[in-house]
Order: sequence, then structure tokens, then C-alpha cells
Amino acid sequence: MTERIVIVGGGQAAVSASMRLRAGGFTGTVDILSEEPVLPYQRPPLSKAYLKGELDEDRMYLRPDSLYREQGITVHLETQALMIDRVKRTVETEKKSKFPYDRLILATGATPRPLPDEIGGGLENVHTLRTLADADLLRDKVRPGQRLLVVGGGYIGLEMAAVAATLRLEVTLVEVQERILNRVAAPETADWMRALHLDHGVDLREGVGLRRLVSDGKQAVLAALSDDSAVGVDLVVVGIGVRANDGLARAAGLTVQNGIVTDQYCRTFDPDIYAIGDCAVFPYRGEPTRLESVQNACDAGDYVADHILGISTGPFVPEPWFWSDQFDISLRIAGLNRGYDRVLTRPGEREGGLSVWYFGKDRLLAVDSLNDPKSYMAGKRWLSAGLTPRQDALVDPNMPLKSVPTEAAFSTVSKATTT
Repeated sequence: MTERIVIVGGGQAAVSASMRLRAGGFTGTVDILSEEPVLPYQRPPLSKAYLKGELDEDRMYLRPDSLYREQGITVHLETQALMIDRVKRTVETEKKSKFPYDRLILATGATPRPLPDEIGGGLENVHTLRTLADADLLRDKVRPGQRLLVVGGGYIGLEMAAVAATLRLEVTLVEVQERILNRVAAPETADWMRALHLDHGVDLREGVGLRRLVSDGKQAVLAALSDDSAVGVDLVVVGIGVRANDGLARAAGLTVQNGIVTDQYCRTFDPDIYAIGDCAVFPYRGEPTRLESVQNACDAGDYVADHILGISTGPFVPEPWFWSDQFDISLRIAGLNRGYDRVLTRPGEREGGLSVWYFGKDRLLAVDSLNDPKSYMAGKRWLSAGLTPRQDALVDPNMPLKSVPTEAAFSTVSKATTT
């Protein structure tokens, strides 16, 4: 009988799982162990509205403290889980406290990859952005006229560049790959985003890496780049990806491979231990997959709670979607473009809008919607239903999306079978 549930991690996945447990009628103890000094909060606004000062801290929290108390969910702040004893089924913290569990949910998230110390990663004005504390440090330093170097041309780096340019900083972004968004998007999406940033004064340098930061002893003052150029800097933000926080699971003998490996039910090979959110690897369309998104964290948290309670008996089948707001545009992504072999574009209904459609073996895999919400909604609907649009009709700007013929692309599996 399940009476004690411990959740390690204080992010979106942990909150979703804990609240869903109570909503499903669980009456046992629920303990959330969070290393953060504050209640669980939203992470996406950290690099957007919060950094710009448009959102205060109180509005960042996912749930008020009163709701956790009402629901009988205990959030242990500044509490680091150090060890899992799978035999005794306990979690030991750095405070030497031991939390017994019947089911353990690992929602440990991910950590930004740091810039190596040997090229200046440890300097005082070199930052990553993942936590509220990170954002607070940056918000105190971001001022008009300062020279900001962003290292990394993925979505996090581009979001940071957009916010800084909006706040009237002088922004240089370097991306060592041949183009921005090289690993995550088609050239068509990258071209659109590049034009957007150039129009807003961002100095984009693609195919150029950071060789080293030159300091005055404490802070970086100059960035030496791989093309033998140099730029003066007052502030550096590093956005070169994240690593799953899987050390606790590895030490407990669980299988780890770019994250905590789980089965189709989000369970590790120890059936009493689940892993969800950014730290978890699960099978998706036959391939090990780790998704870094709020939606996946919410969906996985809800699913695991239902699975523990016996409400869900089917496998976890996520419906991936992501978003990124930069300057005055909204990018929405539905699906995963992994394995695509063809890209089609369609003009959006809004001026300058565009949608980029990814196909693999003539099957729709994903869509990038650039200021084109109708394409996003259509793509998401088709993907959820296991449909693929007829390609010649899709690229016809005179044919409304609702009239584009579709056909079954692959068999779908319901997200969960309920009883």
C-alpha cells in the first residue's frame, strides 16, 4: 500500500505530480525536497518578463504557500537529497534527515553547462540563467549601454539577446556552429530568426566561438574570439545547453544515459522509483528521448501521479510543444523534428509570419510557427490525431489550413487508459 511519497526536486514536474496526487484522492504523506530557497516558480519568464522587470517575484510562484498547506503537501526548502537507500527505501539529505518512501519521484531537473574556468568561466561577470537567483543577479547588472556577450545561439541564448537588446544593451552573440539554432531547427527557421535579431541591432557572429575571456583580475573585459577578432564586454551570459541532474540516480545504481532512464510508464528499473521532467529519458516513438519543456514536465507529473494511484494504466505518450518569445514575435513549436528529411514553408496570415513544416518519410513530424498561431494550432491538432497534411495543399497560400486534406500518418496511442 502506498502511504508515503517523496518527490526530489522543486520545479514544475514536482508541483504537477504533488497536486495531481491530491486531486486523485491520495491521502498519504507528500514531501517535496527542493534545493531552492523559495517555493517552486515558473522558469520560462526568467529570461523574458522577469529579467525585464515586467513580472515581480510573487507572480512567479507556481502555487501560493497556503495551497501547499491546504493540500497537505510539505515543501522542504534548501534541502539537498544526498543518497537514496533503495533497500530501506529512504532518501537522506545533507541535513542528515531521512525521508522514508513507498514511491519516490525524481524530478531533479537540469543544470546549465558552464563555461570552462580555463577560458574565463569563473569570472564575476560571467553568468548562466536557470534559477531565480541567477535572474536576480543578472537583473541587477543589466543596464542600458552595457556591452553584453551571449555565448550560444540556441533558444536560450537568443532569448537573452532579445531581452538585452530591448533593454538597450549592446549585444554580441557568438555561435560556434555554422548557424544559430543549428541542432534544433531547420535553416528556414534560423534565417527568419537571424533577420529578426539583426533588425533589432544584435551583432550575430555565426561559425565563431569564444577562445577566451581576458580579465582585469576579477571580471571579463575582453572576449577573444576564434576568428581572431575581439569584443569588449561588461557582461557575459552563457547559453550552451544543459545537463540532466542524474547524479543522485547514478549513485543509487539506477540506469543513467544523458538522464535517468525510464520505461514507458516513467519508471526506472526500480519499480518504486519514477523520474520525470528535464532529468528523465523515456521511449518516444521507439527512441530514448529527453524533453526540456514545461509542458512535458506538467504532463509527466500528472501521468505519474495517475499511474501511482492506478488511474492510468496505459503508457506515457507526450505531445511535445514548446515556445519562445523574442522581441515582439512568438515562436511556437509542435512536435519533434528529429529525423526529418524534408522541410516545407508556408506564409503566415500575419504580415511577415511563417510556418516551417518538418516531414520524415512523408509523415508530419513537427511545425515551427513564427508569428503564425493558426499554423501552430493546425499542426498541433494534426500531430495529436496522428494525421499528416497533403504537402502540395499545405504550401498553397490560397488554401485555408482548415481545408488542407490529411491522411493517417501513423497509429496513435492514447496518452493514458483510464479506469
